Amino acid sequence: MELSRYHPNNLKRISEGMINIHPIQRGGILTEEAKKILLSWSDGYSVCDVCLEGRVDLIKNPPINQLKQDVAEFLGMDTARFTAGARHAKFVIMSAFKGGTLVLDSLAHYTSYIAAELNDMKIYEVPNSGYPDFKINPEGYAQTFERVKEETGSYPDIALLTHVDYRYGNLVDAEKVGKICEEYEIPLVLNTAYTSGLMEINGKKLKASFIVGSGHKSWAATAPIGILATNYELADRAFQTSKVRGEWSGRAFTKKELSMFGCSPVYGLPVITLMASFPKVVERVKRWDEEVEKARWFVKEMEKIEGLQLIGERPKNHTLMHFESPAFHSIAKSHKKKGYFLYHELKKRGVFGVQAGMTKNFKVNTYGLSWEELERVANAFKDIAEKYGVEVED
Repeated sequence: MELSRYHPNNLKRISEGMINIHPIQRGGILTEEAKKILLSWSDGYSVCDVCLEGRVDLIKNPPINQLKQDVAEFLGMDTARFTAGARHAKFVIMSAFKGGTLVLDSLAHYTSYIAAELNDMKIYEVPNSGYPDFKINPEGYAQTFERVKEETGSYPDIALLTHVDYRYGNLVDAEKVGKICEEYEIPLVLNTAYTSGLMEINGKKLKASFIVGSGHKSWAATAPIGILATNYELADRAFQTSKVRGEWSGRAFTKKELSMFGCSPVYGLPVITLMASFPKVVERVKRWDEEVEKARWFVKEMEKIEGLQLIGERPKNHTLMHFESPAFHSIAKSHKKKGYFLYHELKKRGVFGVQAGMTKNFKVNTYGLSWEELERVANAFKDIAEKYGVEVED
């Protein structure tokens, strides 16, 4: 065992000091407020110093119990819980509909499928429009509901919409989907892993029964932490408490919520950084229009590179974007570093986050970048293109 490899001197982050455009990281960058409290709350069970009720969401010092209610209010819902990531939140919901039928969009994250599979659910997909837009039509939910009814004899138990998908960054009209679900009396799970914490979300307005969020993707918190908000009507079903009793000892755990593993595993930095960042998160969602403006400007600049084009909806309504880049892919075929050349060329220019080995297509996220940083990133791509003889418009 070579323990020296774990020495702090050998654990320097590879992206340190660079502009990070990694698609899953922009919304999770900590606020200055969160950074200030890192050391004092870094021990494993740090928030549990004064735990009197045996559940992290009921702790009053630090005010996690109050944060739970403030987060629910912020999302336009009645109550909330903190989970071990958005994937855990989806598992919690699916466990309340175990063995039932789920309709979801065909761009849903793999964890949506696995949460359903773990709970023995039958899955039906809402198709997307395919290349190059890959759009989800809200009316596809009604059509899929009818298909389920025709094939099974009853409508689905629950529906899930990925508000913005992780592949193309397409924003679906959640309000239209919510109205359709309301008409069919089917609970809607709105997966906002890439939207809540970045843009304003009001679950009641959108007719959502459940809101799923990701603290480490979009709420400026350390990983792993997810958010699950719901209404009073479904809270008891989702957050059932333990009824088991030891047959010899008589032990019981009546406050422990089953799908939260008794107590959500967010005991230290995840929940405290979410808390410290929360005031800034509440404010920053009001500036979402500027983020979209920046994203559209970036697309315009990137498409000045010969052959490079945005894949997904136009115009962009989100900062996560997917580009097709035949010119870079052509360079990779003869370059000694093959598909890794783009990654290394960007690093030389202080830009990090494009997946190593990807040139045929790649994803980036511009959320939170200043105009100056955005220009630096665009110029880095243009400079690389020009270096290898790819035409770039003025």
